[in-house]
Amino acid sequence: MTQVSQRKRIWGWFFFDWASQPYNTLLLTFIFGPYINDLMGDGTAAQAAWGYGIAAAGIVIALLAPVLGAMADLGGSRMKFIWGFSALYVIGSGMLWFAAPDDFNLYTTLFFFALGLIGMEFATIFTNSMLPDLGTPEEIGRISGNGWAFGYLGGLVTLVIMLLLFAENAETGKTMLGSAPLFGLDPEAREGTRAVGPLAAIWYAVFMIPFFLWVREPRREKAPKGAVKKALGQLARTIRTLPQQPSLFAYLGSSMFYRDALNGMYTFGGIYAAGVLGWTVIDVGVFGILAIIAGAVFAVIGGYADEFFGPKPVITVCVWVLMGVGIGIVMIRPDSLFGIPVAEGSSLPNIAFYLFGATIGAAGGALQSASRTMMVRQADEDHMTEAFGLYALAGKATSFLAPLSIGIATSLTGSQSLGVSPLIGLFAIGLFLLRYVHPKGERHSS
Repeated sequence: MTQVSQRKRIWGWFFFDWASQPYNTLLLTFIFGPYINDLMGDGTAAQAAWGYGIAAAGIVIALLAPVLGAMADLGGSRMKFIWGFSALYVIGSGMLWFAAPDDFNLYTTLFFFALGLIGMEFATIFTNSMLPDLGTPEEIGRISGNGWAFGYLGGLVTLVIMLLLFAENAETGKTMLGSAPLFGLDPEAREGTRAVGPLAAIWYAVFMIPFFLWVREPRREKAPKGAVKKALGQLARTIRTLPQQPSLFAYLGSSMFYRDALNGMYTFGGIYAAGVLGWTVIDVGVFGILAIIAGAVFAVIGGYADEFFGPKPVITVCVWVLMGVGIGIVMIRPDSLFGIPVAEGSSLPNIAFYLFGATIGAAGGALQSASRTMMVRQADEDHMTEAFGLYALAGKATSFLAPLSIGIATSLTGSQSLGVSPLIGLFAIGLFLLRYVHPKGERHSS
């Protein structure tokens, strides 16, 4: 087999972020979420349903992620897992085309959305576990940051394509360019907006080609017989001994809460703006462009800060910033800003939300990049995939908590604004637990 240079391996690894990011950008946040809001016609009901559906997917991911990671560490190819979960990504996103206004089934739509989301999350576990093979401990922070920035750019390109060529305004039937959706898609049937699912599927299938061509993993033994049983035993031992590894234990707990809160911001940002401020899909898309550009820029900056200061200071600053944004968002309404009434039709609430969106993108990009390099520092190098399975478990064990608490708070208060307030508490818990994490990992904590 032809040897692949280290530079190509790194670029191949970057392409997973580029290929998979549209699921987060287009489907989870800026296009498909607001479209669901349009179909249901009730922002409160849409936000609650969206929360419950994503929570269900999170429970599946939490239960299976560490087991799959442990199985991969016992032997066999991580690539086989990535191929399989990539298929779920493509099927799940592609099927969202059938969420038509005149034949809309919420449960079928949420099923396929969750299927694609599960595929993306599981594929991410295995690609993240390859990060230590790409550079020295000092270099992986910058590599992670550049990869995250490259992924944001992929999301930005697909979002611009959707806004300019496909996603139609529900009232005018025109895209941001003022023209009908491309390829003769019917705006009355919302075919331009529904094309977001097939676009994400095709984008992923095409841009995973460099990943599969260039990424190589070390030759590994074939998985032994009874791998599932052995993986479960190994995982049980790991979990039992976690309290004996206080830095790793604290980091998994901390990241469990702050990543859940950040994902809540991403997931509900679009549907929140559509319901509270009355934004159209195109308005939310512009909001997304600002957030993504800020995220890409600060993922790179955060990567260099990670390389210079280490990941813990980067994580700490970002969580503080995001907690402040969470407080600010709750206090934005069409008729008031931070409790101060504004004139009817004032653009100030919209401007404030745009600024908060850019801040979420900036802090979120740096935070997620630094978080996976921190996991590399905390993990045992011989059990890296299992560690990222636990990292996924930490991210998903309570991943139902943010959407579920938002769903419950929204239902109880009848207010989308108050409905997102639980995110503030999740950030605060994550920040508190971060105090007990050693910057260089378990080996240096004693």
